[in-house]
Amino acid sequence: MTFSISARCAQSGMFGIAVSSSSPCVAARCAHARAGVGSVATQNITDPTLGPLGLDLMASGLSASEALARLRERASHVEYRQLALIDRLGRTASFSGARTLGTHDAAEGTDAVAAGNMLSSSAVPQAMIAAFDALAGQPLGDRLIAAMKAALAAGGEEGPVHSAGMLLVDDVAWPVADLRVDWHETDPLGALDELWQLWKPQMRAYVTRALDPASAPSYGVPGDR
Repeated sequence: MTFSISARCAQSGMFGIAVSSSSPCVAARCAHARAGVGSVATQNITDPTLGPLGLDLMASGLSASEALARLRERASHVEYRQLALIDRLGRTASFSGARTLGTHDAAEGTDAVAAGNMLSSSAVPQAMIAAFDALAGQPLGDRLIAAMKAALAAGGEEGPVHSAGMLLVDDVAWPVADLRVDWHETDPLGALDELWQLWKPQMRAYVTRALDPASAPSYGVPGDR
């Protein structure tokens, strides 16, 4: 019921994950990332506890593949889980349990890993990686959105998707972008793209306002003097 891409920007060190599903509020359950550590997608029959646990394991110094091995040892009902991880060096790992739903697959590329289940085609994850690679050097959010659009163009899920989200982390303790379309009847990825285009030029200003309000740009709202 889900497809996602987890990735790193080699230039900035930023991590991100984008995800879409036919079910509501997918990003709240499936998308996990931590600055300086990596990102984890936990999907299919989702256990949201595996995201923070995977990040803790990578923060302790384990590679993505080592962290995945530990998750598989510790997770209950692991045969129902689909996981994709990327670590601070851009190493990737993925797992699809024996009870993963429908047509499912994963693809690993340079600084990115994509995975999906209930897909119209097993080619969808590789299409996501190809779209991500094609925009090397561009902002990570743009690359993730392009990968998600490529997933739809390659067939996406077997049925229509209704929710989407994108999480970006950089050099502060909070997400620099946590964008969610929790339900949309027709085009959650289009709505997510619109939200990203709105947020992208403002993103750094909000970080500055948190760290050094005196040097921050004006708020740009009525009543701001």
